[in-house]
Amino acid sequence: MPVAASAVYFLNLRGDVLINRLYRDDVGGNMVDAFRMHIMQTKELGTCPVRQIGGCSFFYMRISNVYIVIVVSSNANVACAFKFVVEAVALFKSYFGGAFDEDAIRNNFVLIYELLDEIMDFGYPQNLSPEILKLYITQEGVRSPFSSKQPLDKPVPNATLQVTGAVGWRREGLVYKKNEVFLDIVESVNLLMSSKGSVLRCDVTGKVLMKCFLSGMPDLKLGLNDKIGLEKESQLKSRPTKSGKTIELDDVTFHQCVNLTRFNSEKTVSFVPPDGEFELMKYRITEGVNLPFRVLPTIKELGRTRMEVNVKVKSVFGAKMFALGVVIKIPVPKQTAKASFQVTSGRAKYNPSIDSLVWKIRKFPGQTESTLSAEVELISTIAEKKSWTRPPIQMEFQVPMFTASGLRVRFLKVWEKSGYNTVEWVRYITKAGSYEIRC
Repeated sequence: MPVAASAVYFLNLRGDVLINRLYRDDVGGNMVDAFRMHIMQTKELGTCPVRQIGGCSFFYMRISNVYIVIVVSSNANVACAFKFVVEAVALFKSYFGGAFDEDAIRNNFVLIYELLDEIMDFGYPQNLSPEILKLYITQEGVRSPFSSKQPLDKPVPNATLQVTGAVGWRREGLVYKKNEVFLDIVESVNLLMSSKGSVLRCDVTGKVLMKCFLSGMPDLKLGLNDKIGLEKESQLKSRPTKSGKTIELDDVTFHQCVNLTRFNSEKTVSFVPPDGEFELMKYRITEGVNLPFRVLPTIKELGRTRMEVNVKVKSVFGAKMFALGVVIKIPVPKQTAKASFQVTSGRAKYNPSIDSLVWKIRKFPGQTESTLSAEVELISTIAEKKSWTRPPIQMEFQVPMFTASGLRVRFLKVWEKSGYNTVEWVRYITKAGSYEIRC
């Protein structure tokens, strides 16, 4: 069931009503008093964002110094309600130049009332796309002096068609001198490895980001080397591609522009793209992860005043690739006095603010290894020495043109009735998420 909101309130931190909009007559106008009395005054704002008082439910969220409260009198979809709040705040920020606080609301209450009438009808969410609403709500909000002033889109004759059409995220009549598509696959590797080199936890979270500068109303089709995408081709006995092994994507989420019916039937991602930059899909992979780096640490405590640290880092990706901005943070005890280093590449130093040896390598080629040897001197204390719980080694890096999941773009096709030529750019990058090695 959708939201079916009875009322929406905007409150400041004191509980004063800045703006409210009643969409149904099944709740009284004094519902905000119940919220202020039973939730705000009892200091229970941080316990749970959903509360039931009487026969009504209150969904609330704090943005800056403003509370947005949605009141419903029926069994409503909570996730949809909070999604509406997030999208509405993004819409207001686009009109106010990036600011959303009590001052921005007080300076733009007329515009907010007009937007509230458009984005929700009888309590049901409607179109919240800033690009679409700016086509016919052309009033410019009062912006903060610190925000960048950007001109609003000019209204077009077919604004009504744009709002009610099947492709509400893209307007007609776009013309570019050079038609280009930029596609970026950005992945973050999360790893927890034991000191002996066995993987305890590993997964990859990725995003497919696109930036489209295409004329007209093009239809794009994207093919990946995932297991689902190749099922159709295996049935057709197509020849194998050079895109490497197949992978299985988990937890895939698509942009609203993707045609899910065609995806289920053709097993390819078909869509009419929005204009400009957007996130086409995001995914997660837990099996068959290609780790870009292997780290083998050896830390020996020699008495109470000395330590020996040896760390070997090996890059596992291709020899023609390289990693940028590699940082290895090796923890040491708090009573560390100084450290002397020997490294085969990069630079290392002791950072007392984070109790770590920081080893930085600006460029790390593939299929190579680097080592660090350090002698750490500790301060001897009279107090009883507690055993040092060794935190894990942390690593940061970026590897261009490499994907830890093995995901590859098999093809990217663009169709448009005018038949113009397009230029496609594809880029891969893998970076460290939570990349930790126990020592």
